[in-house]
Amino acid sequence: MAFSNPSDTDVAALLNGAKTIALIGASANASRDSYGVMQFLQRKGHRVIPINPGLAGQTLLGETVYASIADLPEKVDLLDVFRASEYVGGIVDDSIAAGIPAIWTQLGVVDDKAAARAVAAGLVVVQNRCPKIEYPRLGLKGIPSH
Repeated sequence: MAFSNPSDTDVAALLNGAKTIALIGASANASRDSYGVMQFLQRKGHRVIPINPGLAGQTLLGETVYASIADLPEKVDLLDVFRASEYVGGIVDDSIAAGIPAIWTQLGVVDDKAAARAVAAGLVVVQNRCPKIEYPRLGLKGIPSH
């Protein structure tokens, strides 16, 4: 059976419940989508921890950048994926190992086999969507700052 995204109600609950989000594929280039989405999520009240091995140790939008999922200093509620589809399988494996409960892949990022593996391991998966689009589409306001 092909993978299908959660219902709108479940996607809204995921966004509303995700206080801390790791963003893999974060860019320091303000014209890149990953930068804009990170900034958007921060403005909506989420703490967003960037992951990019080339920027590890630097600060991006007020947060320290980490090299990998395994290097994250704390548990996160959601992993937002800005990497090509070919990398999703390894990212899913790393997320399962790290105990990350949910994975979100950005527009154009699809790996149904990896998504099915993640769901089988108990993770919530949203594929081929962007939270910056989903927020207004679902009428979400953001979460209270913490």
